[in-house]
Amino acid sequence: MKRALTISAIILGVLSVLLLACFFYYFGVTAGVKLDKNKLTTENTFLTLYDANGEKIEASAIRASADSAEIPEHVKNAFVAVEDKRFYAHKGIDYKRMFAAGWKNLVSFSFREGASTISQQLIKNTHLTSEKTIHRKLKEIKLARILEQQYSKDEILTLYLNSIYFGHSAFGIENASRFYFGKSASDLLPAEGAMLAALIRSPNRYSPFRDAEACKLRRDLVLRLMLEQGYIEQSTYEAAAAAPLPTAPAESGAENAYLARVYDELAALFPDARSGDWGSLKIYTYYDPAIQAELEKTSADSDVCILVRDNRSHALSALYATAGTPARLPASTIKPLAVYGPALEENLICPATPILDEKTTFGDYSPDDFGGATGEYMSARYALAHSVNIPAVKLLNQLGVERAADYLSRMQLDLGETDRSLALALGGMSRGFTLPALADAYATFANGGVFASCATVRRVEDDRGRTLYGHAPTTRRVFSADVSAIMNDMLQTAVQEGTAKKLKTLPFPVCAKTGTAEGVHGNTDAYCIAYTHDHVVAVWMGNEDYTPIQATGGGLPANAALKAMKALYTKGSPSQFESSDDVVKLRYDKTVYDTEHLLLLSDPAAPPGTDREELFRRSAQPSASSSFYSCPTIQTPSIFCKNGSVQIVLCQTEYYDYEIKRENRGKITTIYSGKYRQTICDNSVKAGEKYIYTVIPKYREHTGTAVVLPEIYIENSISIPDGWWREQP
Repeated sequence: MKRALTISAIILGVLSVLLLACFFYYFGVTAGVKLDKNKLTTENTFLTLYDANGEKIEASAIRASADSAEIPEHVKNAFVAVEDKRFYAHKGIDYKRMFAAGWKNLVSFSFREGASTISQQLIKNTHLTSEKTIHRKLKEIKLARILEQQYSKDEILTLYLNSIYFGHSAFGIENASRFYFGKSASDLLPAEGAMLAALIRSPNRYSPFRDAEACKLRRDLVLRLMLEQGYIEQSTYEAAAAAPLPTAPAESGAENAYLARVYDELAALFPDARSGDWGSLKIYTYYDPAIQAELEKTSADSDVCILVRDNRSHALSALYATAGTPARLPASTIKPLAVYGPALEENLICPATPILDEKTTFGDYSPDDFGGATGEYMSARYALAHSVNIPAVKLLNQLGVERAADYLSRMQLDLGETDRSLALALGGMSRGFTLPALADAYATFANGGVFASCATVRRVEDDRGRTLYGHAPTTRRVFSADVSAIMNDMLQTAVQEGTAKKLKTLPFPVCAKTGTAEGVHGNTDAYCIAYTHDHVVAVWMGNEDYTPIQATGGGLPANAALKAMKALYTKGSPSQFESSDDVVKLRYDKTVYDTEHLLLLSDPAAPPGTDREELFRRSAQPSASSSFYSCPTIQTPSIFCKNGSVQIVLCQTEYYDYEIKRENRGKITTIYSGKYRQTICDNSVKAGEKYIYTVIPKYREHTGTAVVLPEIYIENSISIPDGWWREQP
């Protein structure tokens, strides 16, 4: 008995010492810790954004607070039910919950279980760092107790709802309500309040726009907890559980497009973070306020999205959008990415490849040009620069849709199964792509065929100055350097003489492609995507509801791109596009190209002005050369007799000389030697005689193949060649 008392006394003494030690430790750690009321009422102080110059970004436009009276009770109750069911009973610390969580963490040797009350979460969001240490937790406990002494429960709950992050750049209950539902927090229904309460555990994971199923399961859990805790009736629960989730943001402010992208990027970087877990972070972005100000001057009679992308750092410098950055049909802007670039890479074409622009039916698909097919041959360069439709579809048919889809996927432009048809060549698809995604793809050509998606976040630091993230682009080669150099040159032609010629006045090389999507009642989308070696400027105009617009890609969007380009380079010009040793300039025969639609290298003997220059891949340059001048060749001329005279009609080759010989009774006579003439007449023939004529084409010192004409017999009235007759044209 005495021994038992001794042991109990020792244990009691040890516990007393431990408790005393904990007591002094607590007061030592929390000494001087004070509640800062200003932090409680200043939204989002735990995230500070900086622009490309290191200056703080004033993001007041996305911050709004709701008063307690403006927040419905069922909304407040939703958060209490799921986050802190004993909120109205405790004094800032839920000891029962805290000890239970502590025991689980001790058993599992982890910090998986949390026991923070709403008061503690508010303190963590506004006063403390995100580090998981005992020091921080003790400070949190003390500040939560002070908070409960100085503020009412309703005030604390209101401050909390105004401070938490709901994903997609929505901070605070008022912003979240407007973003997800297009209404003030005062008008939120039970189902809507429950969905917002469901989000804060992990705004990225439970976003209805990223995982609707997970969001609904979490929302319904909140509703069940509200029912179990007596906050709603059974009928209210059933009606709320049957309510649909939002499928798209209800509001997206134009001035917030860039910042919204920053927050979305942060959510992707820290996908499992819940509201407040980021602590007090410094977010350094690539945002350029001067360029942004220029973009915001863009005016249109429709919604507009315009951006500037820095190709060297793979960064988004500025973004202005009146309707966000939705996926839209890319129209003809897809042609370089899905058709011409891949076709060059696969050696199916070169810029000079002749393509017949004729009405063609591919199964049940019959594309047409704007204004109808010309019925003429044109080069691939011309077809791209002038955005002619039928040649693009022909090339895609030759390339194969699946091969084109593979190239697009390498640039993170993924197609749906229903989009794999020849209509892809003209931007025909079910959903389309966002403007930033298209800008990234075009930057591939500017960067020598290497793709990388752009970022808005340059660096993230925590409250202790440690770098949590630094932008390091992941690159992927899509096109060869020589193909990219050729594509850059072809798209400069679109500026010099094609659909993007409004940019022609720029005093430096610029590439561009326009596009216009046409709906049943008129145009729905208009694009101009222009780029230099250093930047991409991409412009989209259209209406969010797909109502018709008056703009075409070569009109207002091209004008907007021109203004942005001028603003970008007010103090200098962009760097030159990179050349490639694997690209060669060769000359090809114009005459053969125009008449026979064959691509042959120029004849070394050709006179000036009879050939054209074009770029070719060194690995796929033409091997055959024209011999049109070094070995003159002609079609068989026409011959007939008229009024007792033999007339020979020469084919039209103005650079040739001709020698014509006549054979009669074994005697050979030269009847003509000289420059091209359309008709050569031999008036020295006699009736009753037979003649054979030989035509020899010549060019300078080169003598071509002689052409022997059919024998002709001279009668008194008519003359008929043996087995030959041609009417004079």
